[in-house]
Amino acid sequence: MNPVNTARVSNNYDQPRRLMDHLTTAVVLLDEQMKVQYVNPAAEQLMAASQSQLAGMSINALINDKDQSTQADLENALRDLHPFTKREAQVYILNNPQLATVDYTITPIRESTNNHSLLLELRPLDRLMRISREDNLINAHHATRALVRGVAHEVKNPLGGIRGAAQLLARELPDDSLREYTDIIIAEVDRLRNLVDQMLGPRKLPKWAQVNIHEILERVRSVLTAETGDPVSIERDYDPSLPEMCGDKDQLIQAILNVVRNAKQALTEFEEQESPTIILRTRALRQFTIGHTRHRLILLVEIEDNGPGISKEMQETMFYPMISGRASGTGLGLSISQSIINQHHGLVECESNPGKTIFRLLLPLEQPEEHTNVGA
Repeated sequence: MNPVNTARVSNNYDQPRRLMDHLTTAVVLLDEQMKVQYVNPAAEQLMAASQSQLAGMSINALINDKDQSTQADLENALRDLHPFTKREAQVYILNNPQLATVDYTITPIRESTNNHSLLLELRPLDRLMRISREDNLINAHHATRALVRGVAHEVKNPLGGIRGAAQLLARELPDDSLREYTDIIIAEVDRLRNLVDQMLGPRKLPKWAQVNIHEILERVRSVLTAETGDPVSIERDYDPSLPEMCGDKDQLIQAILNVVRNAKQALTEFEEQESPTIILRTRALRQFTIGHTRHRLILLVEIEDNGPGISKEMQETMFYPMISGRASGTGLGLSISQSIINQHHGLVECESNPGKTIFRLLLPLEQPEEHTNVGA
């Protein structure tokens, strides 16, 4: 940065800068050449760089988009000396390879007749949008579970009566050949009862114990390999430093197996699929929020496949029971997986585009205190 400019900014903006240093909104001060004069700590955190590294850099190096509309907005605001705000802009931010969603406001600052600056405020929305999306997913799942429990109660009561009446009728029939019909009634009632039980998901509370997530994933991998053989390649990308967690091993195997089987079916049913591959990945996330609860350490399990992808409409409803994208599917697997992960105080999410679908299982590595001593 030019020493003269530094002194000028320090003299003119010393008090406002102290105020901006305490803002949670990222603030960038630009000169007329669109180069950085000052960034506050929130902007340093957003761009993963220090004030000294960012000073003098062009705004194009810090924030840009595909159609250069951000640059045009800055130039227009400087020319017209008129503030401008854009909501939910999709931009690339320095040191972040992923497309980010932000609100930004550009405010011209008149320093003298021929000298102006621009104040750029950036408010990242990705975390807020993710929390809102998780809240909606959790609330929808709880509402669906309550509805299913109510329907199951209303269905199972008359089914019990029908089954009992069919059994009594079978005893009174004069001809044993007619029992074929009562047997059909009883068998269909039992099938419906089992279907209702599956819709309810796991009916037992988790048996808490210390478990190793990689042992669970290897068990899932061996089951899937036995089922599919060579057509689907299963790759592993594990973080070996992950600690054990408190959970129900059998339930977690079922939850992950349901998701992996979904991926396998998507790959094998798509005739044009080349080199069908599933990747099992584990990572740790720090200071992560699930719903309204912030966790110090989160276990992330990703199941990624290179299949045809899932439509946006299906992504909205895929965790509801009896919703399936396949004619032969029951629509219960993902709903059961979500229920199991919810019982472990976690969440299942999905991100899908053609050629890449990722299911993310988020599980707190620190479970509630009543479970932490189990199996110790």
